[in-house]
Amino acid sequence: MRLVEQDKLGLDRDISDYLGWKVRNPAFPDVPITLRALLSHQSGLRDAVDYIVPLDGSLEAVLVDPQAWDAGHAPGTYFSYANINSPLIAAVMESATQERFDRLMARLVLTPLELDACYNWGAGCSDGRRAQAVTLLRPNGDLARDAAMKGADPCAVYPASDGSCDVDKMYKLGRNGSAFSPQGGLRISARDLGKIGQLLLRNGAPLLSPNSFANMLGPVWTFDGKNGDDDKGYFMAYGLGVHWLVDKEGRQWFGHVGEAYSLRAGFWINPAEQRGFYRYVTMVDEFSIVGHCFDRCP
Repeated sequence: MRLVEQDKLGLDRDISDYLGWKVRNPAFPDVPITLRALLSHQSGLRDAVDYIVPLDGSLEAVLVDPQAWDAGHAPGTYFSYANINSPLIAAVMESATQERFDRLMARLVLTPLELDACYNWGAGCSDGRRAQAVTLLRPNGDLARDAAMKGADPCAVYPASDGSCDVDKMYKLGRNGSAFSPQGGLRISARDLGKIGQLLLRNGAPLLSPNSFANMLGPVWTFDGKNGDDDKGYFMAYGLGVHWLVDKEGRQWFGHVGEAYSLRAGFWINPAEQRGFYRYVTMVDEFSIVGHCFDRCP
């Protein structure tokens, strides 16, 4: 949204214009893919293909596979949550700015808010921060993510197909997008997450204008009974990267869950009551029913 305010990105522009290669659902070749559709999970992309691309790979090669797309609904008409949207958004951001995703996020968001946070241990985290990471374990004690270590991570991103990990040499702006895990690779403390919550309760100030913040919250999509996959009533409305839900008392909240690597987490804001909360539980069975961590976690 900051890049939109700076006129470096347009929410309704064909993202192919930024990337330099055409992004299309093969079933709807004349319908452009936009950032608005990606951010609201209406792009038609699906996680039927691997959205984690090796360091030497490319999203272009992934997205030519018809299995990456919903053949039954045109882009912009149907909601279905898909992680693969985020790497594509990151690639568009990189192409528009010629700046690596992790460094871009640090410059525009993390550093201005004085957060000691980063994507996949890239730009934004202080020296030695990696050694303070919470190691995520599976219920049996096996490693899920972020093994305890001292010093720099030898390979914080997904390595190349041959196992090598020279990011400076191999990473190409706008080609991959998934290396720094924009779909869920933010390493951040509970204290710093609270600072983001305070930002949201201030309607985005000082990072966003009131208009941009309102556009981000939306909702852009609202379930009408047939225009999306509501996941058994869980997804009822969505903004630009923002999930809206209603609790049992009828109160509206916006936020997002984090569910991977045996972690179940949620971060939610109630704008009417000017309050928010986050919850997280580790060592959750990754093959258990996804809990959609809101008022309680599994």
